[in-house]
Amino acid sequence: MKLETIDFRAADAPQRFVESLRHTGFGVLSHHPIPQQLVQQIYQQWQSFFITDAKEQYLFNPATQDGFFPSRVSETAKGYSVKDIKEYFHVYPWGQIPPQLKTDILDYYQQANSFAAELLDWVERYSPAEVAANYREPLSQMIKDSQKTLLRILHYPPMTGHEAPGAIRAAAHEDINLLTVLPAANEPGLQVKSREGEWLDVPSDFGSIIINIGDMLQEASAGYFPSTTHRVVNPEGADMAKSRISLPLFLHPRPDVVLSDRYTADSYLMERLRELGVI
Repeated sequence: MKLETIDFRAADAPQRFVESLRHTGFGVLSHHPIPQQLVQQIYQQWQSFFITDAKEQYLFNPATQDGFFPSRVSETAKGYSVKDIKEYFHVYPWGQIPPQLKTDILDYYQQANSFAAELLDWVERYSPAEVAANYREPLSQMIKDSQKTLLRILHYPPMTGHEAPGAIRAAAHEDINLLTVLPAANEPGLQVKSREGEWLDVPSDFGSIIINIGDMLQEASAGYFPSTTHRVVNPEGADMAKSRISLPLFLHPRPDVVLSDRYTADSYLMERLRELGVI
C-alpha cells in the first residue's frame, strides 16, 4: 500500500480524499489554498526562536496549556515510558505568543481552520448515510467558535547520540482530535502504520499538506474512519545534525459537542490528557 497525493483542484478530489481517509486514516493534498510562502516564513521564524533562550520566557501555563513546553516535560506516548525527543509551543489565539511571531502564526491559524472546515464538509458529504446518522451536528459546525483547536509548533532538535535508550522523536500514537492538518515538514520522518502493520513513509514534498483522522472523528463515526497510528522516526547519517520543524493544527470541537453516547468532546479530551500525563 502507498499513500497517494491528491490534487486539491481535481473535480474528484473530495471523494478520493475521503476514500484515502477511510482506508489509511491519512490524506495528502497538493495545490491546496494554504500559502507555501507563509508556511516557509513560519518555519524560519520558529526555528530561530527555538534555538534561543527567549523561549523560556513563555513557559506553558499548566491550567490553560498554552506556551512553551521544553523537552524536560515533553509528552510520553500512551503505552511508552520514555519521553519523545522534542519541544514545542502551543498557540491559541487567546494564549501567550511572542509578539514578533504573532502576525504570521495567527494568519496561518485562521487560514488552516477555514481550510479544515471545508475538509470536514467533504468528510460528511462522502460518509455513508448510516455513518452520517451518527453525527450529532454537522462536522464543520462542531469546530465553529471553538476555543480548543490547537496549533502546535514542534521542534525536534538535532540528535546528540546521548538520547535515552528507545527514545524517538515521536513514538507511535494516535491523535485525540477530529482532524489534524499538517503542512509537509522541513525534514522527512513521518510514518503511518498500515492495516497490515507495515510502517509507510508519508510523502513529505514541501508544498503538500497532510491530513489525518483523530480519535474524536473515529468516535463520532462509530469507528468508520480510523484514527491511524503514526510516528516520527529518528534521522540517520548526516541528517542527525538537522533539526525538524512541524506545524500540526489539531482540530478540536467545542467542549459541549456530543461525540457519541459515551463521550462529549470535553470528557474525551480530559481522559486522553490524563493518559498522556499532561494533566
